[in-house]
Amino acid sequence: MKLFAAILFFILLSFSVKAESYPVQADTVLRQTDSIPSVNLSEIEIISHRNSVSFWTRWRMNRLIHNVKVAYPYAKTAGALLRIYDVRLKHAKNDAQRKKIMKQAEKEIKERYSTPLKKLTFTQGFILIKLIDRETGNTSYGLLQQLRGKFTAFFYQAFARIWGYNLKTRYDPKGKDREIEAIVKLIEAGKL
Repeated sequence: MKLFAAILFFILLSFSVKAESYPVQADTVLRQTDSIPSVNLSEIEIISHRNSVSFWTRWRMNRLIHNVKVAYPYAKTAGALLRIYDVRLKHAKNDAQRKKIMKQAEKEIKERYSTPLKKLTFTQGFILIKLIDRETGNTSYGLLQQLRGKFTAFFYQAFARIWGYNLKTRYDPKGKDREIEAIVKLIEAGKL
């Protein structure tokens, strides 16, 4: 027992000697005669792997991951295109030029994305509507209203409601969409 206490004492003594040999950094907190280093660590996400989860819960989560992986690139593209077209619209000299820019943008988007977007499943489309809100900070309905006018937004909303979508759906990363948010963060971190 005395041997153990002596070894522990020498180990602790070597740690204290090493701690004093390091130079004091700028982000050190000084308290009376002692200094305490302050270190800022980056945020990490802890994900538990539950083995006791049922087959159907795992299957549902795998489907959600697949659907988010399919819809997320389109949402990122929508956010990037919106920023590009916002800059172009700000430099427009009058309303006629704004309309021309919007018609051209709509034509380009339809030519490029119409076919792949038609291949999305219902769930992927629903997730895409939410992720567009996440990327742009505005609902799909709000974007349509802002860019194409109230009547066009109302028309698209009515058409979407026929198919079971709601363009006014908000993204709630801390509430009902927290699983989607976790998946998106994993995609952004390169882990999925």
